[in-house]
Amino acid sequence: MALEIVRIAVLDDNYVWLLHDDASGETVVVDPSLAEPVLEEAAARGWTIGQIWNTHWHGDHVGGNAAIKAATGARISGPAAEADNIPGLDVPLVEGDRVTIGALGADVLEVPAHTAGHIAFHLPEAGAVFVGDTLFAMGCGRLFEGTAEQMFGNMRRLAALPGDTRVYCAHEYTASNGRYALVAEPDNGAIRERMAEVERLRAAGEATIPTTIELEQATNPFMRAADVAELAARRAAKDVFRG
Repeated sequence: MALEIVRIAVLDDNYVWLLHDDASGETVVVDPSLAEPVLEEAAARGWTIGQIWNTHWHGDHVGGNAAIKAATGARISGPAAEADNIPGLDVPLVEGDRVTIGALGADVLEVPAHTAGHIAFHLPEAGAVFVGDTLFAMGCGRLFEGTAEQMFGNMRRLAALPGDTRVYCAHEYTASNGRYALVAEPDNGAIRERMAEVERLRAAGEATIPTTIELEQATNPFMRAADVAELAARRAAKDVFRG
């Protein structure tokens, strides 16, 4: 089953993900910050957007909902717990629900902490997970509406996915996350090796996303935290880190 995934860079550091299933011709947008660049990309490829999947309510993830829906009639699915803040929501989702693109299913995972109702979309057959602002390359989301306990649980849950699962997060934060990771785990050679590659990619103007679960297990100080207290300490340190 061929699923094409296109990265659209918008705003300062956001990524919107455009998914296209070749077999069915269906197209889904994940977390559209803006409408125009997404509609332009789809049109350039001859794709018709039929769905929007939102991971959480923040404006840089739902800002394009209304205009895309107006232009295409797309059905919008997002977290039930944040329904009041998801523009145009048609399908409220909870843990255990499944949305589809063609014959491919995406399991809904509740991963609260960055926001109270944050969800992720795991497509096991495609080997992909769309995590919004919960998991980043070498990082995790700030604890705006949740707790370190919740984020620790999220890290454990995502770490249990197959190692080759590709992780599609919503921001290009890898370089700054990596600089903190080098401080959090100065003896971790895997982080040093990864940062050399990250610096090469960014110098060339290239993206560092997607990552993989296996790579995060080796280099992400939040996924590698031994317990809630360590994750909390690392998150607090990263919040004020200026390296």
